[in-house]
Amino acid sequence: MTGPNRDRQSGGRPQQSRPQRPPGPPPQPPAEGERLVIVRFKGHRKGYFHNRRGLDLLVNQFCLVEADRGRDLGQIAYIGAGTEAWWQDAMHRGVVSLARLDELDRLPDLRREEREAWDIGREKIQDHGLDMHLVGVERRWDRGKLTFYFLADQRVDFRQLVRDLAGIFRTRIELRQIGVRDEAKLKGGVGICGREFCCATFLPNFASVALRMAKDQQLPLNPAKLSGPCGRLRCCLAFEHGDYREALRTLPRLGSEVIWDGRVGKARKLDPIKESVTVQFLDDDREQVEVPASELDFSRSAQGSDEAPADQGAGSRGSQGNRRRPRRREGRRAGGDAGDRER
Repeated sequence: MTGPNRDRQSGGRPQQSRPQRPPGPPPQPPAEGERLVIVRFKGHRKGYFHNRRGLDLLVNQFCLVEADRGRDLGQIAYIGAGTEAWWQDAMHRGVVSLARLDELDRLPDLRREEREAWDIGREKIQDHGLDMHLVGVERRWDRGKLTFYFLADQRVDFRQLVRDLAGIFRTRIELRQIGVRDEAKLKGGVGICGREFCCATFLPNFASVALRMAKDQQLPLNPAKLSGPCGRLRCCLAFEHGDYREALRTLPRLGSEVIWDGRVGKARKLDPIKESVTVQFLDDDREQVEVPASELDFSRSAQGSDEAPADQGAGSRGSQGNRRRPRRREGRRAGGDAGDRER
């Protein structure tokens, strides 16, 4: 029987992904002028913290912060007013102090211990015959917790694995299942554009990306060029999609009829950047001309707007504005067509 894939510590009890909040009334909202701090850790992991001690902090400095039953060390990435969602996490944990040189000297030893834990973790996974792929290992600065990141296609019962690892390393063990996009963010790398992965640098969260975005941007639907190293659609497809959607509202739909210089044609290609349309004329289908959209005459129903066209004939049909009933599809009537649907 497979157990639920949630973080577990030695003993098989669920481990909290956030530090437990102290009992009592919830903390008050931040006062005006108080600063929120975003700290980045190994593997591009980040956290939100409250500078409740009023420390003189600067971006790119290393600091110690409150962690789950301990302390962790990271690099400051942001200092500012923050958002309400960020403050919900930051109000429960804060920055302790700036890191001293002797505290920074512990980092090389932690990286060495993580490499050793990687080898041991992979060996134990093979010994238990678990269908999981180890992606990364992170040891907290105070050595109070060791986190193993892994990929798996389905739920895995890793309770015995956690007990074995806890017996070897004598610390709290956390196994965290991640996705393929999280793996790319954890490992980092260089994309097809020649820059470091967006998810590993500035992108705070993964946005929903759909193939429709590539179609709206007139990109070739080539999976090799639209997919990132994680195998999913590239996150950058969503960056300018809103601007493309606004530009498409001023252009006719593909295949719709347009009029230019008294000649009727069809829109065969749209260029949202140049705001132009490639027109194929009906009187000579071999002739195609790229025309600015401002010089074209096309009806509202042919525009690339998501809004429904206005009811132009409502006034002539009386005050009730009767609408034509939609035609029913074949095979959807009750009774005799049921057999046709089953075939």
